[in-house]
Amino acid sequence: MIANFNADRALRLARDTLQTEAEAVAALAGRLDGEFARAVELTLGCTGRVVVSGMGKSGHIGRKVAATLASTGTPSFFVHPAEASHGDLGMVTRDDVLIAFSNSGETAELLSIVPIVKRIGAKLISVTGNPESALAKLADAHLNAGVEKEACPLNLAPTASTTAALAMGDALAVAVLDARGFGEEDFARSHPGGALGRKLLTHVRDVMRSGNAVPKVRENTPLAQALMEITRKGMAMTAVVDPDERLIGVFTDGDLRRLLETPRDWKTMPISEVMHRSPHAVGPDQLAVEAVQVMEANRINQMLVVDADGRLVGALHIHDLTRAKVI
Repeated sequence: MIANFNADRALRLARDTLQTEAEAVAALAGRLDGEFARAVELTLGCTGRVVVSGMGKSGHIGRKVAATLASTGTPSFFVHPAEASHGDLGMVTRDDVLIAFSNSGETAELLSIVPIVKRIGAKLISVTGNPESALAKLADAHLNAGVEKEACPLNLAPTASTTAALAMGDALAVAVLDARGFGEEDFARSHPGGALGRKLLTHVRDVMRSGNAVPKVRENTPLAQALMEITRKGMAMTAVVDPDERLIGVFTDGDLRRLLETPRDWKTMPISEVMHRSPHAVGPDQLAVEAVQVMEANRINQMLVVDADGRLVGALHIHDLTRAKVI
């Protein structure tokens, strides 16, 4: 057992920390004014890149904000202010906007590069905890992320201040993405490896079975032969097509089970007598997630794919969509 550990004290400090940081973030809302709108305008008007910088913990916040901007339609990257003083400032052009994070607003490494940034012609947005600081006064737009106290019981470790700075950066990113008209499909394009990307970028043609993998028979095919096609293709169903390959029906394992309960000589009857006409189908250019919605709404596990002329071009099974991680 650790000598100084006290469970009750740990829980109390944790609750105090969360409460302090929540209050710090909530206070930002009432502080927003024309400076925030100006920061949004500068970011939207940037024809180059948004360059984010900060030292220490503010640098960690800056990296996250740069990543959020980049993933929501604003080309952005992080530059360490100390490295900027030793050559990396060459990454900044007159078409860029620099967002500088500093709780004190007096960070020497940032203040040393600001005159060069201004001379280049780039715009400066500062996010500080002191609106009277040098960095705040040099900025084209200043965002006040000041807090009354840190959540740290010593009031020293950056805690509430970094949370407030991060929240302010997120607020800026959200306001900018909304003004850009950035939508779900845009987000998916910058997140192709994520779940949303797969749902919004995967089309039926990307996951459907095609060619000889598609079970199909003609409408005069004997049922016994159609069952062999179902078995060979392993989709628990077969499409029924006319001589022009247009889809006219479907027969599934469920249909077979129901048929076996009737006193009929089903082995030689043509599939046209027992198939379902006008089956559910999707187009190859539809989103795969739309096929999932149709399957779920109709409680089916298979779906046929037809082109604009109603010709059979593929088939989908729920397992195909699962393997593609669409669901």
